[in-house]
Amino acid sequence: MNALPFDVPGDPATPLFLAPQAGVSESPFRRLCRSFGADIVLTEFVSAEGIVRGSRRTADYLRFDDEERPIGIQIFGADPDAMAEAAALVTEVYAPDFVDINFGCPVKKVVRRNGGSGCLRDPGLVGLIVRAVVAATRLPVTAKIRSGFDEESRNPVAIGRICRDAGARMVTLHPRTRADMYSGHARWEEIADVVRALDIPVIGNGDVRSGADARRMLERTGCAGVMIARGCHGAPWLFRQCRAALDGLPIPGEPDVRTRFRICVRHAENAVAFEGDADKAVREFRKHLGWYTKGLAGGRRLRRILFRVRDLRQVRAVLESYLGRTADGGCSEPGRGIIVTGSRARPDPARAGGPLIDRALG
Repeated sequence: MNALPFDVPGDPATPLFLAPQAGVSESPFRRLCRSFGADIVLTEFVSAEGIVRGSRRTADYLRFDDEERPIGIQIFGADPDAMAEAAALVTEVYAPDFVDINFGCPVKKVVRRNGGSGCLRDPGLVGLIVRAVVAATRLPVTAKIRSGFDEESRNPVAIGRICRDAGARMVTLHPRTRADMYSGHARWEEIADVVRALDIPVIGNGDVRSGADARRMLERTGCAGVMIARGCHGAPWLFRQCRAALDGLPIPGEPDVRTRFRICVRHAENAVAFEGDADKAVREFRKHLGWYTKGLAGGRRLRRILFRVRDLRQVRAVLESYLGRTADGGCSEPGRGIIVTGSRARPDPARAGGPLIDRALG
């Protein structure tokens, strides 16, 4: 059996997943990735304790639109009872298409409370949590795991079997340990091992940064789907490239700089509309500005400016200034002559001839 436990429009042979990522997988980014070909998306991972307490901030992480379906809500925690209660509340109030359990997050503040990959130190706890969540919801329950907590405990097949035996209907493996964090290379051969060992769908995750990577992962592992995480930061068009590669079609090239910036601005506008607090939204969007400008000529100088913008008008003005100083997508010193101070960008008098960004800001 290799069918996913929920319906996917178009029934793709190898569906593409947007990974649950704190501070990244918010609704505006999920919708953007869907527009580029992501078949299934997941929310940012959310604390079971926060859900149970009725935290308003946690509730914000759970919001989604029907256009984002199929969507999974991912929860984390180390208390089976709290995880069960959170799953029941999520099912009743938000009705996603599935509930995913996070056994993979390596971040210290999560692990020190035994959440995320911290649970992997106690395989028995992993089974208890999955069973409790399965018993609490009518929705399919899935799990995202790492290969172990550290090298000594590395055993993704055993972890996958524990999840399966406890009732998980799909497992996603990021084949690194918690100790690995994001260093080195994901061991795709471990995904293949778990695929062979389980009779439920196994999704591959880790080191997919191009369409060719997605195709290689499928060929080497036989995974039922490909999950993309860091590779799509500032590059939601990666899903389109991966879909083409998986379907045996020519892989689209990278968008030119102007198109990249147009996508970036649309993303920023949607983030502001979704957040409601424009100042907060733009501050939190700065990381995306860094990712969208990665690899551009003069990108370091450009990012120094963008990391100080305060509103959408400044975002647009700085990007337009960069485009105005580029030729054929390149720029030797973009942003020269610009200073961003406080809430304004102004010309640097030491850099005569720079673009007058403050005029654009009015």
